[in-house]
Amino acid sequence: MQNIVLVGTQWGDEGKGKIVDYLSEKADYVVRFQGGNNAGHTVIIGDQKIVLHFIPSGILRQNTVCMIGNGVVVNIKALFEEVKMLQKLGFQVTPENLRISENAHLILPYHIYMDILAEKNRGDQKIGTTAKGIGPAYADKISRTGIRMSHLRDMKDFEQRVRYNIEQKNTLIAHLYKDEVIEYQYVHDEIIEFRDWVLPFLTNVSTELRQAHHKGKKVLFEGAQGTSLDIDHGTYPFVTSSNTVAGGACVGAGVGPTMIDGVIGVCKAYTTRVGSGPFPTELMDEVGKAIAQKGQEFGATTGRPRRCGWLDGVFLSHAVWVNGVTDLAMTKLDVLSGFETIKIATSYRYPTGVTSNAFVSENDVLEKVEPVYEELSGWEVIPKDCTSLAQMPQTVQKFLSRVEEIAGTRVSLLSTGPDRRDQIVIHDFF
Repeated sequence: MQNIVLVGTQWGDEGKGKIVDYLSEKADYVVRFQGGNNAGHTVIIGDQKIVLHFIPSGILRQNTVCMIGNGVVVNIKALFEEVKMLQKLGFQVTPENLRISENAHLILPYHIYMDILAEKNRGDQKIGTTAKGIGPAYADKISRTGIRMSHLRDMKDFEQRVRYNIEQKNTLIAHLYKDEVIEYQYVHDEIIEFRDWVLPFLTNVSTELRQAHHKGKKVLFEGAQGTSLDIDHGTYPFVTSSNTVAGGACVGAGVGPTMIDGVIGVCKAYTTRVGSGPFPTELMDEVGKAIAQKGQEFGATTGRPRRCGWLDGVFLSHAVWVNGVTDLAMTKLDVLSGFETIKIATSYRYPTGVTSNAFVSENDVLEKVEPVYEELSGWEVIPKDCTSLAQMPQTVQKFLSRVEEIAGTRVSLLSTGPDRRDQIVIHDFF
């Protein structure tokens, strides 16, 4: 395969960063195509833990070119801080190995402010925003009042656009939120500090990818968040503001669908969720607490504790279909070691008594369904010296085989520990 899309098949936090880090060793390009710094991809190299929010995990590989596509919303101050963090750790980040789409939209200080005010105004109807300004930035984009990276090239034009936006938002702040209004100078000062630094990184990502394709280069499209958080296919309104599914790669990077050769869906061996919203397989007992503790389930971006539950096969099957997943990469298999019994939800039982294995995205319905579980024998431990599926305990092999049957696609990669070397490849990708 030459061009691969990698997405999360759950509510994010599936371990995509580690899988991207592995795949980027063979990829020539790694491209982020949606989201912003509300994502948090973690890679562990030896005793070094690196959390990336904007930059693709491929930046940790010496010969990989990383791109931030037009579908991403960019906070240039946060991006600057992330680049400096990487450089301090000894990684090279220059316009030679990091490109940013000139059509990507900016997250400006007023987007963050509006995000905070809107969430505060929701009262007990909060949706669990990360307060990074992601939603308001996408809202401006759709309203056609957004500010693109390319607008930084002409500060007179930039000022005119931003002043108009601030005027509109101040009207809303004064009359609805009844809070302090936004000053243009504050926005200007933050942007001007990083403008000259960011301009050399700007390019036409779509054109560069076209050239790379004609040269036979290998491209990995890196998704953020997960399928359950997709603005259209997730548990709306408890979702993010972009299309996290594989189809978003084409729109968010500027490539046609026939350019995609395969889709890797990353899933944990269990399920987690951060923030509000329905979670059919959530465990509120000691088992849930044990999974959370063993899996160190805290958000890489927010630090918030993650809710934990058994693997939801109903949603996994739905995610495989929506994304066109050709291969699954399963992470945190080691976390389930030591449980006598492992459960997989194979269907939902509705209040009417009807049982179905079809996923329904309405929150009111999902809040009331009861997961129907299939129980499998657990395993004591996954030996550290396992290098192939055949060396795995039989109970692990049976678990994976059942996951494949439920999901409707094959498991091709296993993550058996936190380090980048803790991988078992069943079917290669590139």
